[in-house]
Amino acid sequence: MPTQVTSRLHTSIAMGLFCLAFIAAFPQMSSAHDGDESHTHEHPTNNSFFTTRENSQVLPLALEEDAFQFVVYGDRTGGVPAGLKVLEQAVQDTNLLSPDLVMTVGDLIQGYNEKPEWMRQMGEYKEIMNTLDMRWFPVAGNHDVYWRGKGPAPQGQHDSNYEEHFGPLWYTFRHKNAGFVVLYSDEGDPVTNQKAFNVGKLQRMSDKQLDFLAEALKQHKDLDHVFVFLHHPRWIGGGYTGSNWDTVHDLMKDAGNVSAVFAGHIHHMRYDGPKDGIEYYTLATTGGNLSADIPGAGYLHHLNVVTVRPDDISVASLPVGAVMDPTEFTPEFVDEINLARKVRPLISDSELLLNTDGSAAGQVTVTIKNPSPRDMDVTASVGIASRDWLSSLDHDHFTLAAGASQTFKVKLRRLADDTATWTIPRIELSRVVIGDSARIELPSVSTPVEMQLAAVPADYFNGQTNQCLNVTGERSAIRVDSDSLALPNGPFTLEAWLNPSQTEGMRGAIAKTESSEFAIFSDEGVPQFDVNLDGKYYSAKAKDKLLVNEWTHVAGVFDGENVRIYVDGKQISSVAAKGTRKTNNYPLFVGADTDKAGQPTRSFLGKIDEVRITTGAIYTEDFEPARRLKPTAETRLLLHLDRTLGPYVLDHSPAALMGTVGPNSSFTAP
Repeated sequence: MPTQVTSRLHTSIAMGLFCLAFIAAFPQMSSAHDGDESHTHEHPTNNSFFTTRENSQVLPLALEEDAFQFVVYGDRTGGVPAGLKVLEQAVQDTNLLSPDLVMTVGDLIQGYNEKPEWMRQMGEYKEIMNTLDMRWFPVAGNHDVYWRGKGPAPQGQHDSNYEEHFGPLWYTFRHKNAGFVVLYSDEGDPVTNQKAFNVGKLQRMSDKQLDFLAEALKQHKDLDHVFVFLHHPRWIGGGYTGSNWDTVHDLMKDAGNVSAVFAGHIHHMRYDGPKDGIEYYTLATTGGNLSADIPGAGYLHHLNVVTVRPDDISVASLPVGAVMDPTEFTPEFVDEINLARKVRPLISDSELLLNTDGSAAGQVTVTIKNPSPRDMDVTASVGIASRDWLSSLDHDHFTLAAGASQTFKVKLRRLADDTATWTIPRIELSRVVIGDSARIELPSVSTPVEMQLAAVPADYFNGQTNQCLNVTGERSAIRVDSDSLALPNGPFTLEAWLNPSQTEGMRGAIAKTESSEFAIFSDEGVPQFDVNLDGKYYSAKAKDKLLVNEWTHVAGVFDGENVRIYVDGKQISSVAAKGTRKTNNYPLFVGADTDKAGQPTRSFLGKIDEVRITTGAIYTEDFEPARRLKPTAETRLLLHLDRTLGPYVLDHSPAALMGTVGPNSSFTAP
C-alpha cells in the first residue's frame, strides 16, 4: 500500500465552517445518515464552563464523543492532463483539512494502454498522492485495469500491474470504530479475458469476491459503521443490468452496520438512498473529464468529507480549491494583492473622432503598469459588450513582469449603422497574479475610451424634441468626465431646473464633490450650493423645500467673495467665502453625487433640465430665469438634454462636450 509522507504542520480552516458554508450554498450536496433527520444529540453541561458575568446563563457545551473524518476522491481520468493539476490542488486542500485518511473510487490513471505507458502514469499519480500528510487507499477502476495494445492482452489485462503497484483488487481494514471495505467492479470474464463495463454478463462479482465480502462484514460486525468503496455504481441500473449487485446489497443489509457505499465512474454527483439503511453516494470527479460545468447540478471537481460519529455520519462535498490556508494571508501578501488590483488599462492620446451619423474612427494609446512585486498574466481586449466596434486588439495575452509596464496602440472603428446597438468602447483587462503555489485570478477591469465629437453641421440641432432627464436612481445619472470640463479657478455659476418626485434624504442634483469641488444638493428637499475653497466647504442654503412635481430654477454663484444661492431668480442666502477652489479628477454627475470610486451615489429623484456651468458670476442681483438657457462665450457646459447620440447626450456650449448617459437613463417631456 502507499506509504504516508512525512507530516507537515498546517493550520487549517475549521472543517465545520467549510461544510456549513458549502451546505448553505448547495444543500443538495450534503446529507446525514438516517434520512433527513438532523443530529439530535443532547448537549451536556459540566463544570468546565466559567464566566465572571453575574446572572448569566450556562451555555450547552459541545458533545464529547469519539469522532473522525475521512475524505473521498472522485475519478481523475477521461480529461486532459490538466486533471493532474486538479488532483494536486485536491491534495493541498486535503492536507489543510487534515482528515484521518483518504479513499478513492477508482480511475486513478488514464490507462487503456500497454505496460510502459501504464507504469509512467502510475508513477505520475502516486507521486502526487504521496504528498498527502495522511494515508490514502486506492480503488481499481476500468481505466486502471483495461489493456489496449498490440497483440492479445495478458491474462487479467492490467490486474497484475495494479496489484503490484497499488495494492489488492479487494481488501478491508478497520479504523477506530469503522470498517472500510474495497470491492473490485471490473473482474470481467476470467475465461475469455474480457473486461467491459457496458456488457451485462461481465458485471458480476465472482464467488471468490463475494466470499471475501461476507468474511469482511463478519470481521466488522461489532463496529459502529462499515463503509464500502468501488468504482462502478451498479445500483443505478442502466448499463449495469445483469450484474449481481442485489446479492451484494443483501449481504450488506444483513450485516446491519453498513452506513454508506461510495462509487464514481459517471462523472457527476448522484445520491441514492437510504435503501435498507444504506446510503449510496456517487462522486463526480477530482480531475476527470466533466461533460458540463454546472457545479450546482453536481458537475464539478470535488471531494467528499465524511464525518463519522458513533451513532451517525454526515457527508459534505467541497469543490476542489475551496479550502484555503489562512497562514498565507500575511500583511505582505495582502499588500501585494492590493498593488496588483491597481493594474488597469490607462488610456491616453485618444484620437477617436465620433461623427454625428454614428460612425467613428481613430486610435488610442494604452499603457498597463504593474506596481506589484509579482509577475502577472494579463489579457487585453475590447470588451465583449462593445460589439459594435471593430478593433485591432484581439485578446492579446502577455506576462507583465513585476514593476514593468507595456504600451501599445489600439485602432478603433465604428460604422454608421442605425440598427446597431450603441456602446462606448472599453479596453478590458483580465488579470492573474502568479503566486508561489497558485495563480490568483482578480476581477477583470475596463476603461472607457473617450471620444471627441467631430464638427457638428450647422443644422444638426434643428427640429429637436424638447425633453429633460428623468432620474430614478444612480444608474440614471449622466456623467461628464473631469478632463473635458475645463472650468478654470475663480468665479463661476452653476444652475439647472429641478423637478423632484420626492424630497427625502441628502441628494445630489449636479455634483462633483469628494472633499473638494462643488455641487447643488437637495437636503430633505431644501436646495444648497456648496463650494470647497482651500479644503473647506462653504454652503449657501435655501430656506424652503422644493415643491414636488413642480419646476424650480436653482442657481449657485461663487463671485470670489461670496457663495450665493438663487431660487427662481431670488437670492436666498449669501455666505462670505474666499480662496482657491480645491479641484479633483472625479466626474461631474447630473442627477447624483460622486463617491470615492468615481461612481454615482445619493441620486436625485425626479426631473432635471437645462444644466449650465459658466465662468464668472453671471447673476449679481435678482433676475427672471429663462426656461431655456442660452450659451455664451463663457459657457463651459450647457445640457439642454434634448439631443442624444448613441450613449451620449450632446453639449450645446462652445466646448461641444459629451455627457455619458447611465444604463437606466431616460428622457421625457418637461
